[in-house]
Amino acid sequence: MEVQTHNQIVSFIWGIADDCLRDVYVRGKYRDVILPLTVIRRLDAVLEDTKPAVLAMKAKLDSAGVGNQTEALCNAAGQSFCNSSPFCLRDLTSRASSQKLKADFIAYLDGFSPNVQEILDKFKFRNQIDTMIDADILGAVIEKFVSPTINLSPVDVLDDQGGVRIPALDNHTMGVIFEELIRRFNEENNEEAGEHFTPRDVVELMADLIFLPIAGQIKDSTYSVYDGTSGTGGMLTVSQDRLLSLAEKSGRDVSIHLFGQEINPETYAITKADLLLKGEGAEADNVAFGSTLSSDGFPTRQFDFMLSNPPYGKSWKIDADRLGGKKGIQDTRFVNSFAGIPDFSMIPRTSDGQLLFLLNNVSKMKETTKLGSRVAEVHNGSSLFTGDAGQGESNARRYLIERDLVEAIIALPENMFYNTGIGTFIWVLSNRKETRRRGKIQLIDATALKSPLRKNLGKKNCEFTVNIREQIMALFLNFEENEYSKIFHNSAFGYQKVTVINGAEKDTEQIPLDYPGGIDAFIAKEVLPYAPKAKVDPKKTQIGYEISFTKHFYKPAHLRGLAEIAADIRALEQETEGLLEEVLS
Repeated sequence: MEVQTHNQIVSFIWGIADDCLRDVYVRGKYRDVILPLTVIRRLDAVLEDTKPAVLAMKAKLDSAGVGNQTEALCNAAGQSFCNSSPFCLRDLTSRASSQKLKADFIAYLDGFSPNVQEILDKFKFRNQIDTMIDADILGAVIEKFVSPTINLSPVDVLDDQGGVRIPALDNHTMGVIFEELIRRFNEENNEEAGEHFTPRDVVELMADLIFLPIAGQIKDSTYSVYDGTSGTGGMLTVSQDRLLSLAEKSGRDVSIHLFGQEINPETYAITKADLLLKGEGAEADNVAFGSTLSSDGFPTRQFDFMLSNPPYGKSWKIDADRLGGKKGIQDTRFVNSFAGIPDFSMIPRTSDGQLLFLLNNVSKMKETTKLGSRVAEVHNGSSLFTGDAGQGESNARRYLIERDLVEAIIALPENMFYNTGIGTFIWVLSNRKETRRRGKIQLIDATALKSPLRKNLGKKNCEFTVNIREQIMALFLNFEENEYSKIFHNSAFGYQKVTVINGAEKDTEQIPLDYPGGIDAFIAKEVLPYAPKAKVDPKKTQIGYEISFTKHFYKPAHLRGLAEIAADIRALEQETEGLLEEVLS
């Protein structure tokens, strides 16, 4: 479909809100009506041609006393969804009374199959019916959606001569239109957008990071993509498009299955609806509702590729309580046997659970395939350094680094997201590192690689252009050191926290794991010269890990030479002498 037609449909649907809802809803609530009705109208248009067959099948099943009719009705519709009510949406534009319209519209909604019912329930769309009936706008809104000036059907609209008056709308393009509406609504509601919506430029970079390094190894096969914090499903659909594109360039035929989990009802509904609108009804069943931390929707599954933007700086106390209380958690994603410690706990403080989502992804890595699994996940800075040796956050970093899973961490510019200006980082993980990357971690400072937006979108004032993404990917793929890229052995981020006893004094020292000669050499050089009787209590030694971008990318200010400073002093002295003579004269 041409871009002009695509934009025309988006603008038309967007205009329905201003035409019909302006005096009834505040602007931030337009989405409560427009998004579910967009879904309803598309599904209705897809089902129109098979409506007689569905009604005939329903009559047959009713007469036979068949109770569970969903599968048979969907087969009659030729889709993964159906509507068995006697109405199409265009039948409901007007009624003799508003109460009759309400009753018929509810009967129409009740006719949808259970998978659509779940979407409507999560949208809480039925809550809007009374508001629209009371304001006498329901008929007008429906009339707009079935307008003959736009076509949300997968069938061409023909003119009197049999030519195409309005082209058909295929599933993919309908999905793109729906995503564009979501994006516009998210940008209208900037305060909440960041909770559900990762900017597309960041998502595209994340997709590049997990797919491009293995693009040459893609086979004619089936691959799975998972997002445990799927929001509106943008990461899943962008990843799917990117993997399909790479496969096509290589002449490969791949099948991609999408999996996700989301705790917010509305964004969960959007994800399911988006997949249905794209004709991927089976994939819509692969999206679980609920908390990934306390109610994992895929406890036994493993995935090829995983992308996430988990909440950061957000309490997970409710999840902790559901898991048995922070001290009682036994979930093997977060507490397991490691480094000779039977109950190695990676439980962070309850005020911030973002590292748990990374550990969740690690638990779902494939261990028996050639490609293994690749992960890209967005975090704020606290995942790099919060937590002392032996505490949950530090233990999580130790677990990831000592298992040699961390390929790279990329520092992003500030103000890249809609609801926060703080610095963020993309963690890139793999359990099949290239030989040159084994035992090493690459840090990339991309904080200065950005393009300003002409207009701020909430806190977001910059973006990654295609050229900037290519620049970042070149830094990652080349795996070389320069002003933006540093490469370290895993041990460079580890330290041993030792307790030093000096007479009656419970002091501690942090000794780098790669310190020449280890603890004994450090104590001999750094402690004993000042406290000859000091001893280390080996029972209290703890291993910790932290990562400091500031330390490794610090650029000291240029200091002026002595000659330059002396010249400035002499110039000041001359000015002072001249002023003094002027005053005295």
